[in-house]
Amino acid sequence: MTESELAVGIDLGTTYSAVAFLDNSGRPQTLINAEGDKLTPSTMLFDGQSVIVGKEAVKALGTDYENIADLPKRDLGERAYHKPLGGRQYPPEALQAWILKKLRRDAERQIGTFTKAVITVPAYFDEVRRKATMDAGYMAGLEVIDIINEPTAAAIAFGVQQGFLNEKGTTETKRRILVYDLGGGTFDVTVMEIEGDQYRAIATDGDMRLGGHDWDQRLVDYIAEDIIRTDGFDPRDDPNVAGKLWRECEDAKRTLTVREKANISIELNGKLFKIEVTREKFETLSRDLLDRTIFTTKQAVQQAQLTWDELDMILLVGGSTRMPSISAELLRVSGKQPQQSISPDEAVAHGAAIRAGLILANKRGKTTEITIKNVNSHSLGVVGIDSKTKRPRNGIVIPRNTPLPVVAKRLFLTNKPNQQSILVQIVEGESNNPDDCSQIGKCTVAKMPANLPAKTPIEVRFKYEENGRLTVTVQVRGSNNRLKHELKRENSLTLEQLQGWKEFIEQSSV
Repeated sequence: MTESELAVGIDLGTTYSAVAFLDNSGRPQTLINAEGDKLTPSTMLFDGQSVIVGKEAVKALGTDYENIADLPKRDLGERAYHKPLGGRQYPPEALQAWILKKLRRDAERQIGTFTKAVITVPAYFDEVRRKATMDAGYMAGLEVIDIINEPTAAAIAFGVQQGFLNEKGTTETKRRILVYDLGGGTFDVTVMEIEGDQYRAIATDGDMRLGGHDWDQRLVDYIAEDIIRTDGFDPRDDPNVAGKLWRECEDAKRTLTVREKANISIELNGKLFKIEVTREKFETLSRDLLDRTIFTTKQAVQQAQLTWDELDMILLVGGSTRMPSISAELLRVSGKQPQQSISPDEAVAHGAAIRAGLILANKRGKTTEITIKNVNSHSLGVVGIDSKTKRPRNGIVIPRNTPLPVVAKRLFLTNKPNQQSILVQIVEGESNNPDDCSQIGKCTVAKMPANLPAKTPIEVRFKYEENGRLTVTVQVRGSNNRLKHELKRENSLTLEQLQGWKEFIEQSSV
């Protein structure tokens, strides 16, 4: 294939990432990285002028923790990663770009040069995080042809593998699927309906700071507290020791998936500590984390206006769903045995690869019938002043779980006579109080028509795309002049900054 005929699907995960493509028979295949693995740790080591991504960076957790960046996906939407690396602050999307650069380079060794990619994101990602993900792709030298939600990608991969979708990706029977996606750092739940050529998300919910890493942390804290009681030393106080302990606890978590007990060993101050943890104890320590996922799952089913009986299946996605307590609790609350028939680690990348193949086929004139309809995971609104309380208030324009794409509008009023400009502040969230919402960005409309009276209606129109990207237009009611504005996002990089980081990443990647 030529470069223009190649496109991959990338599961850009919080703890592990994967790349897949469609082989000559049209089936998704996971590509192997340079280390011979299907999964690449989303971890970076800043080693002088070089940045090392993957397994070697994980090995350095116990020796060079101060120069390690892990879980950068959780920091997307912030101005900078939560700690300096090598004495320098980095935007989290730049860290994501280094991971993508590693994934791209390793994939090209097997399938040749490419630039086009479909990248997955949690369904619960907001607009700012989606934009940051696209920026990461740009800095890694990729043309991001689509952003697709992880549960949607998994549902597509599942349907193709199970055979209830034909070669065009369609099905004769309507199916309602709940996708429970517990990865290393994020949790998503989406209720989907598949009928004919339509993949339609009905409701979505999630938690951007809940994943397998939090289960690991419970073990870390348990072992640390045991050592404190016996030796008076807190291993979490030393970053390198904490890194070693985290690796041991992650291994123990995996062991407890298949065995009833595991031993965690760590050497501190010349003394070897060996502590046994049973599966029952681990499940007790992390019970509240599991309960959080179940509560969110129940909320999504309610938002979809369905009962458990009306769901055809529950699909488990994400490596953390291998923990036995997950499927057992879902079976208990739903009465349905969760499906584990596809690899929870590869399903998302496979679905993204299928999506990438469909996009290329459409561009070549080979029309495919499959369509994907998502919903927005958070309400979008504009900050206005309440006429009664005189306080800022979130005026919701697009409620959460609205089918995408959508165009919606709402009227606001000017504050004073002859107002020369207005500031449109856009927020994402459910609260009436803007301070409790995420600040997406703002745009200023200057050079308003002269002599406008107070309380002149201003129409704010949102266009929200299927990939979760937002554009805003503003129009003075009665005027033919409609102004389209690019959002000034609070924490986004400028084009100049993006180009600068792109060049820097190219030079420092190894």
